[in-house]
Amino acid sequence: MSNLTYAGKTFRFTVDNGVVFHNTYAADGTTLHYETVAGPTKGAVEDVDLHAAEVVPGVFVLGWLEKSGMTITHAMNLNTGTVHAFWTYETPDGRVAELHTGTLEEI
Repeated sequence: MSNLTYAGKTFRFTVDNGVVFHNTYAADGTTLHYETVAGPTKGAVEDVDLHAAEVVPGVFVLGWLEKSGMTITHAMNLNTGTVHAFWTYETPDGRVAELHTGTLEEI
């Protein structure tokens, strides 16, 4: 297994749309506990199962499915402290997709 350098750590993930998360990764890197600390869904928390792969040293692709049906994929670069995030979710007009960028700070 790859060295999951995010495992056992908590990061403040600040998204380009103003939403801020505290993402805490389990010591084995297989689950994520997130809490929304700023933005319209402030206070939301969930524990999710992660699907993860290290692309190159320090760069990971992470994906998960939330209870709401929202799908999340992160290209997380721990070398630069950046994330490219892609998520999809249902709306009354159908499923939509969004691409965002953000920064990571270990806390």
